[in-house]
Amino acid sequence: MTPLARAQRQLRAHPLAADATLAAGVLVCMLAGSFVDPHGERGVSWSLRTPDPLSLLLMTLSAAALVFRRSAPMTVLAVTGSLSLVESVTGDPRAPVAMSAVVALFTVAAATDRATTWRAGLLTMTVLTGAAMLAGPLPWYAQENLGLLAWTGIGATAGDAVRSRRAALQAIRERAERAERTREEEARRRVAEERLRIARDLHDVVAHHIALVNVQAGVAAHVMDKRPDQAKEALAHVRDASRSALNELRATVGLLRQSGDPEAPTEPAPGLDRLDELAGTFRSAGLQVEVARDDQDTALPAAVDLAAYRIIQEALTNVRKHAGAEAKAEVSVVRVGPHIEVTVLDDGSGDAPAQQAGGGHGLLGMRERVSALRGTLTAGPRYGGGFRVHAVLPLKTPSAAAAPEDPA
Repeated sequence: MTPLARAQRQLRAHPLAADATLAAGVLVCMLAGSFVDPHGERGVSWSLRTPDPLSLLLMTLSAAALVFRRSAPMTVLAVTGSLSLVESVTGDPRAPVAMSAVVALFTVAAATDRATTWRAGLLTMTVLTGAAMLAGPLPWYAQENLGLLAWTGIGATAGDAVRSRRAALQAIRERAERAERTREEEARRRVAEERLRIARDLHDVVAHHIALVNVQAGVAAHVMDKRPDQAKEALAHVRDASRSALNELRATVGLLRQSGDPEAPTEPAPGLDRLDELAGTFRSAGLQVEVARDDQDTALPAAVDLAAYRIIQEALTNVRKHAGAEAKAEVSVVRVGPHIEVTVLDDGSGDAPAQQAGGGHGLLGMRERVSALRGTLTAGPRYGGGFRVHAVLPLKTPSAAAAPEDPA
């Protein structure tokens, strides 16, 4: 940061100090102007002169009033305008006391609205210029009198321009924030609508086909002994209805899948008893997998068994996809007190995928499974390369998570 930028930041952080600095600068300019005679004598364009003590006093008082221009802009304008009026009538008309009134008018225009700026600007311009022309010692057409008219107008116009620019920037910021909020709300609304639509579809599929299966199964049970041919027909309807329900459920749930996800299985939900088989499928695909278990043959609840299996499956899938061709994976399942700890490590050197960076659906699905069981999941890069997924699952599952159907 440059020294100028550092100084600007300090001044913005302390507005009273900034106004005091401005007041000192205005006082220096007024004092410098009061010692210069623009007309000179004997044909000289510029010469030095000594200002009146009254002019020096008025310049000092008007500059001191500018220190409070932010907190009371109208009051400061009234004070500086009055001091400028006294100077233009009784003092040296060439002393630039009106500079403080121009700065105060600029502050009023920048801090208030346009109507107030018009009123304050016209009043200041009329009073100072009129008093100098009518009651001042110089002729009414003197350039000092016309200068009052020009500088007061410039002060009001510049302040109004600054206020308009600030308002435009604020409006742009508000529109950007409002557009961002609108985009977020629209995204949430679309997600909620999509979830509602999918839930409605699932309800329709399940309610219709299960009701049909229930009716046909009742018919088959009723006529099984007396009319076996009709029972066979009813069972055929049950088979057709169940097949249709499975197909529609697969199509509906398929909307929630990512491209490349495996198809939904038609067999019962797997568990850790099939861990060796799962590791074998990855070995056949070229991934080196080592499995270590020390769960003491613990009988796991169905929800925990399924969650542990799916976590390992998803973690190994990520290793296969993203860790590189030469990567090795280690899977461990250990019982620690009332918990089962599942860990999947790899030494891959491939680029970290989106789900490993925390933004994909793979880790999100793991976290949802673990959270449903009141467990904990940690996942992240390993020191020296590779990735680590560690899940702690309680052996006693909450009732809300007991025996969920496998959504995968």
